[in-house]
Amino acid sequence: MANSRARFDVSYLPGITPIALAGVLFLYAPLAVLVFYSFSAGDVLGHWEGFSWRWYSSALNNDLIRDAAGRSLLVAFIAASVGTVVATAAGLATTRSTTFKARKWIYLIISQPLMVPEIVLAVALLILFALIRSATGISGLGYMIAAHTTFCIPFAYMPIRARLEGMNTNIEAAAADLYAGPFVIFRRVTLPLLLPGIISGFMLAFVISLDDVVISQFVKSAGQETLPTYMLGQLRRGISPEVYAVSSMMLTLSVVLVTGFFLLSNKRD
Repeated sequence: MANSRARFDVSYLPGITPIALAGVLFLYAPLAVLVFYSFSAGDVLGHWEGFSWRWYSSALNNDLIRDAAGRSLLVAFIAASVGTVVATAAGLATTRSTTFKARKWIYLIISQPLMVPEIVLAVALLILFALIRSATGISGLGYMIAAHTTFCIPFAYMPIRARLEGMNTNIEAAAADLYAGPFVIFRRVTLPLLLPGIISGFMLAFVISLDDVVISQFVKSAGQETLPTYMLGQLRRGISPEVYAVSSMMLTLSVVLVTGFFLLSNKRD
């Protein structure tokens, strides 16, 4: 009787196909327009005047853009690296330690920044860093790196924890039965199996940091423009086709990293 029962197929729901297509169009049509007009040779926005690499060349030769891009990449790399290390340690503590009673609280604390509005976190970090600057007199790029690391940790933690929960613990138990110590088990067994999750977490954290504008705008000091905050400043003065080119390059980098994250997160053990 159960075998003869028809399986539910969402594609047969009335109107599901046009709704899905409309959703995809709504998401990707603006991006397609952005990329299309970034290759326009003219100065007038929204008016095609022939194919050209003019604005890409102009953006790549702009010292302010290169400086902001370099700073964004540096901050994103350091923040994602530190965040991934912390997330890996937290993932191991919350999935491999059965006697660690605080593991549920750690999971809750790490996940909390995902629920808090970004503007709230930005204001909180601004106040905290202002107090530290006032007390120590120290300033610099470290505040922005610390801020980015703070919100990168949850994004790195999620794929790492998911990978750990999907791993077969019998392999680690077998290594322990063969008198391997905890460090050897981690280095020779756990880490190789966990590596796709670590790389996925790093790439996701890197993209989140690279694209952030709200927290960067609040915590940055004078002369510490990142690429998103630089573009925001340019948009306030008037949209330039150069911004189209920069946005398209950032989009390409984000698509490459997110695609890599998707492929790694779906890799079989």
